[in-house]
Amino acid sequence: MSDELVTETISELRTIANYQFGAGAGMALFPPGSADTVTIRWSTGGRPRQVLVSTGRLVSFGTDGRFTLGLVGGRRLVHTLSSPTARVIVGEESDRFIRAGRNVFAKFVRTVDPAIRPKDDLVVVRSDDTVLGVGKAKLSAEGM
Repeated sequence: MSDELVTETISELRTIANYQFGAGAGMALFPPGSADTVTIRWSTGGRPRQVLVSTGRLVSFGTDGRFTLGLVGGRRLVHTLSSPTARVIVGEESDRFIRAGRNVFAKFVRTVDPAIRPKDDLVVVRSDDTVLGVGKAKLSAEGM
């Protein structure tokens, strides 16, 4: 894979991230000159499928043109974007359930990004922005 193709692809992925998660998300997920080398796994059709760094998966790129966040990608978003952007903030009583891979129930949600819609990818955090997990919204922000 040529460096030019990877650079062009990263630029396109930044644009998609900015659209999906908000301004600044592209640079948060794919910072220029990052110490982490970005590895892109391609589909047989030539589309980027997974974007990885040495610490894990940043995102997967779906056939619908949207990202599915990996835990590493979620941490990068939380580190860069102001709260509550792309987040669901939960109480500490749900820590062990979320870390075990279970769902977040609406009654445990303290704050949520008002722009969240059903099927949006988001980061589940505590009030101190400690990342507990990543997931997909089943409800709108208002419903949570």
